[in-house]
Amino acid sequence: MPEVTRDHLVAVLEEIALLLELKGENPFKIRAYRNGAEVVRSFEGDIVARARENDLKGIKGIGEALQQKLHELSSSGLLVFHESLKSEFPEGLFELLELQGLGPKKVKLLYEELSISSLGGLKRACASGQVAELQGFGAKSAEKIISAIDTHERFSGHYLLAEVAPDAERILQLLRQHSDVSRAEIAGSYRRGKETLHDLDFLVATREPAVVAKFFTELEGVREILAQGQTKSSIRLQNGLQCDLRAVSSKEWPFALMYFTGSKEHNVELRSRALKQKLTLNEYHLHPVQGAERDDPTPEIMEEADIYTELGLQHIEPALRENRGEFDAASEGTLPRLVEQDNLRGTFHNHTTESDGRSTLAEMVEGARELGLSYLGISDHSKSTFQANGLDEERLLRQLEAIRVLNGTLDDLDLYAGNEVDILRDGTLDFDDGILAQLDYVVASVHASFSLPEEEMTKRIIRAMENPHVTMLGHLSGRLLLRRDAYAVNHEKIIDCAAETGTVIELNCSSKRMDMDWSWWRRARNKGVKCSLNPDAHHVDGLQDLHFGIRVARKGWLRREDILNCLSAEDMRNWLQTPKAKRI
Repeated sequence: MPEVTRDHLVAVLEEIALLLELKGENPFKIRAYRNGAEVVRSFEGDIVARARENDLKGIKGIGEALQQKLHELSSSGLLVFHESLKSEFPEGLFELLELQGLGPKKVKLLYEELSISSLGGLKRACASGQVAELQGFGAKSAEKIISAIDTHERFSGHYLLAEVAPDAERILQLLRQHSDVSRAEIAGSYRRGKETLHDLDFLVATREPAVVAKFFTELEGVREILAQGQTKSSIRLQNGLQCDLRAVSSKEWPFALMYFTGSKEHNVELRSRALKQKLTLNEYHLHPVQGAERDDPTPEIMEEADIYTELGLQHIEPALRENRGEFDAASEGTLPRLVEQDNLRGTFHNHTTESDGRSTLAEMVEGARELGLSYLGISDHSKSTFQANGLDEERLLRQLEAIRVLNGTLDDLDLYAGNEVDILRDGTLDFDDGILAQLDYVVASVHASFSLPEEEMTKRIIRAMENPHVTMLGHLSGRLLLRRDAYAVNHEKIIDCAAETGTVIELNCSSKRMDMDWSWWRRARNKGVKCSLNPDAHHVDGLQDLHFGIRVARKGWLRREDILNCLSAEDMRNWLQTPKAKRI
């Protein structure tokens, strides 16, 4: 039985809505399931327990029919109605819905007119010209579909950091609770804070490796056992994610943790430095090279940090283990003290129901309070992003007034009025300076015309950054992880412009963006460019993405002093009141 969680209920309801749309059902019926999914997602309290006890009566948005379906689903993990709907369509059809730019209506048309029910069939139909001839498509649509398929195939088998975190932490906790496990950790890309990963690597120290390996393969949520041995096991979870377990002795623990955490490039360099000191380093031990004479004996290694110490290095945090300068800094004793989650005091770039958010202003404020934040910025979309219900001048000024009034009633949180203003194709902004001057801050972002040449896109963004009212640049590259590549833009020139103009660059820590990419932050930091960790939250739950943003910020070598929203509430008030030109 699948694990019944809130996310499971939401996923089933949303898939039912998609299936009904594929069938051409009544739009009101479709909307009922989508609304129901949203109610379940945002419900305060244990909605799964309430559903299991058939205690959903009176919850707005969940009618009697939906109550019964949620009760059945929460009790058994399955819903007959859902399973019946799925059986009406080929399984490969759902993969088509994952393609960028291909919604249910187009998938339905492809299936009914051309009997296309798989990625391979769609690719062949595009190449043969059949899709281009289909009403509502055309040659350009066919080209975009082929490109979307190529992107999908390239990212297949990869997962977002935030998506795998619940399973990762659940399994880790279960391993740590096992009586035969003395130590347990997640290694690999997850421990290094990579924004996307292919699998999870679990490591345990135990005297009973076979017992723990068997326990691992019997965990709840396992779809398939890929391998089971004395010290190694591999499983595949219901969502397709592969998880590998390695069991080692306590003596081997520090070496295994080091080896299975570091990137390949980091490990190669680490072993090379060991060899220069007549030492051999691998996943089992650190020993003198056979036949080599050393002046001092190799001390006993108890912890991972001891390995680095023995090699004359500062302990290198897992986030930095990419062989991108960490060894030089570690040998010189100049590794940064990386930002911690407790350093964060507030955040900007958050949306409400005024544009395309799903939580009200009051709900976002309460969510920020629950996280212990000292300040919160609201920046709904501007008018050009019409598909996101962007605000025009009149609506923006009304919202500004509402924020001012609400802020006057708060004694534990500073509420700031901003806007995510579209950078138009020519680099001008969606609102004139008279409007922007009334806001506490401005996030400038690109939301259209992604296909501009690199030089033109770079000039476009730089022109916006040169505006004295633009506080920060939003999601610099426009990428959507595992879905859409970044548009062409010169990061070096953007970073240089930010340094010259005093423009903050955000680290958009929405799980789908993590933009600007971590590989650029060290350069930005060294240029004096400030980072703002922003969740781009469209719901109260989105504020939780700040946790993953911190992990990516650490990969970018960022310290507390490099991040704008690590400032205290008082310092932030003073900073926002300082003209942009004087912040440099």
